[in-house]
Amino acid sequence: MLAPIGPSNPLVLGSQSPRRRELLAGLRIPVEVYAIDVDETLVPGERPDAMATRLARQKGAAVLYGRNRDGLDGARWILCADTIVHLGGELLGKPRDEDDARRMMRLLAGRTHHVTTGFVLHGDDAFDAPAYAETTAVTFRAVSEDEVRRYAATSEGLDKAGGYAIQGLAAAFVERIEGSWANVVGLPVHRVVEALLRCEALEGFPP
Repeated sequence: MLAPIGPSNPLVLGSQSPRRRELLAGLRIPVEVYAIDVDETLVPGERPDAMATRLARQKGAAVLYGRNRDGLDGARWILCADTIVHLGGELLGKPRDEDDARRMMRLLAGRTHHVTTGFVLHGDDAFDAPAYAETTAVTFRAVSEDEVRRYAATSEGLDKAGGYAIQGLAAAFVERIEGSWANVVGLPVHRVVEALLRCEALEGFPP
């Protein structure tokens, strides 16, 4: 059994997303970021929940392989996640450029889309750790072409699925949300804490 997460045994976060790190920091969960790079190409026809958990598993495997290769301590809890934005069967990844960011914002304006985050929690070197998925519905108000242009020009959403940041300027476009706000940011923290407690990775919450 692994030792619980704590200052001397931080959770390994297999993600370069500062948003996920900030969400966990807000929960007072110590985190050590392990940078990885995996192919996040979207596969047409794949269900969003299946894709999000598949990519989370790929990231988990990359962390496990990388840590073994680097000779680092393997007795650590590892969390990896991936977020997918989807609308009417179309999967929206990170915009290729500003033009693509404008295209995505036009698609989302005045409509309801869904955000699915998949995550996997590894307690040891087992590659078959359980994966979880959470979906949130987000409705945007009507957005003018001038707002579309101005928002894309900020570059705020260029490194984010769907081309926007709900915790940033794009909050002004959100008319309604059904489900977890944190899930849209990049991590369904309520599900993560449940999983950590179930696995006895936390001695209690709040820590």
